[in-house]
Amino acid sequence: MSKEVNTEILKNIPAVDKILNWTEIKELENKIEHKHLLSIIRNKTDEFRGKLLKGDKLENEYLKQMILDEIKYLTEPYFRYAVNGLGIVLHTGLGRAPFSKGIADTLRDASNAYSRLQIDDEGKRDDRYKKISKLLQLLTGCEAGIIVNNNAGATLLILSTLAKGKEVIVSRGQLIEIGGSFRIPDIMAQSGCIMREVGTTNRTHLKDYEQAIRVLRRSTAKKRGKKKSSMSQEQEPIVTGAIIRVHQSNYHISGFTKEVSLSELVQLGKKYKIPVIDDLGSGALIDLSKYGLPKEPMVQESLITGADVVCFSGDKLIGGPQCGVIVGKKDLVEKIKKNPLTRALRCDKLTNAALEATLQMFLLKEEDLIKEHRVMSMLLKPPKEIKTQAAGMAGKLNKEFGSILDVKVKPAKSEIGGGSLSTEELETFVVAIKPKNMSAQALAKKLRQYKIPIFGRVAENSLLLDFRTILKGEEKIIVEAFKSILK
Repeated sequence: MSKEVNTEILKNIPAVDKILNWTEIKELENKIEHKHLLSIIRNKTDEFRGKLLKGDKLENEYLKQMILDEIKYLTEPYFRYAVNGLGIVLHTGLGRAPFSKGIADTLRDASNAYSRLQIDDEGKRDDRYKKISKLLQLLTGCEAGIIVNNNAGATLLILSTLAKGKEVIVSRGQLIEIGGSFRIPDIMAQSGCIMREVGTTNRTHLKDYEQAIRVLRRSTAKKRGKKKSSMSQEQEPIVTGAIIRVHQSNYHISGFTKEVSLSELVQLGKKYKIPVIDDLGSGALIDLSKYGLPKEPMVQESLITGADVVCFSGDKLIGGPQCGVIVGKKDLVEKIKKNPLTRALRCDKLTNAALEATLQMFLLKEEDLIKEHRVMSMLLKPPKEIKTQAAGMAGKLNKEFGSILDVKVKPAKSEIGGGSLSTEELETFVVAIKPKNMSAQALAKKLRQYKIPIFGRVAENSLLLDFRTILKGEEKIIVEAFKSILK
């Protein structure tokens, strides 16, 4: 495209003063600071200019919509309530664990002006970890516990405290990558410890761990036997700081495999006086295998087996807010608390309040917990109940929009998600919606853009809404959304 043609196109872009006089923009001048409004207009005008120069055929009405969309995006809440019709119980993009009933009320109370975060009844400064620690002691049998911002932070803090400058032994088969391309080797490097891989991807034996320790001990003993004059000229010998087991919560290796049990690692740790860390990833406080789901490692079992420190996520199977929970022997937890990194990774008042309320739920009788705990109730929701709920929704949509929508109930599979029980699929039923006057992708986008965003998946030219993860009462929201979109 020639410069003359480019110039002619750019002449048609309205000046900022003219844009400010557009009716829709003028109405916003009393709500938005003028300098911010100017900045949005200029940024979007530059973006519009770039599109024109690339050859896009656009009218000034498109620029107006760009500006209005940006203002809406910046001024309306983004982190808001959404309907999960994707069938993934622990969906990272949707905030992982859905809070159970009552926890939202707890958060509102805790965020109402001031909060009693770390002050006791005498008005003196208190330990912000005390209440959470007491609940964790009761629920897991640990000697002490604290929380940090997430489980990656918990792993980083534990390693930094117990093994900085020392080797940490880990099986090659446990060098996992978690969401966002964060990898165990990277976290270990950031903690200041030295990773010592043992075994192979699929098979690791107890002798692999012990040989790694023995090599270090022989090397240390040999160096200590030298004359002090020569030792002063050498670096301090590297020793084993810890053994870590990392649970493969987001994948599964099968076939010709071998893993060393936690009990074997604990015995090895005791033999050489080396702490054993158990990174459970998701972590569970009740035995899910009793309810037909695969066995997920329980925090209590790790502690009973003898792990010195255990860490796990608060926002996965526990069903609470995003945080990393650290439990274990009191002397080690106290040492971890004193690490300067603890302050950098600590949680705010809302996280503490939400986790407290979540942990209190686990004090209930188990049958009541299953009913009240949203993650547990979703995981254990009977397919028959899901089908009934889905059929009710399909009936409403057919009644209202049967002429423009093809609506059916179909069997499907749900996922647990969030790196928990990664290979397990759950029987479910979906409402499959095939619009007659638009594509399924267009309908899905319109639902995502609704004032209460509704998320579904598209397959075989249909929008699928999975009723394992759609809560009772959300049917009304979905019907209202369709009325608004299809009117």
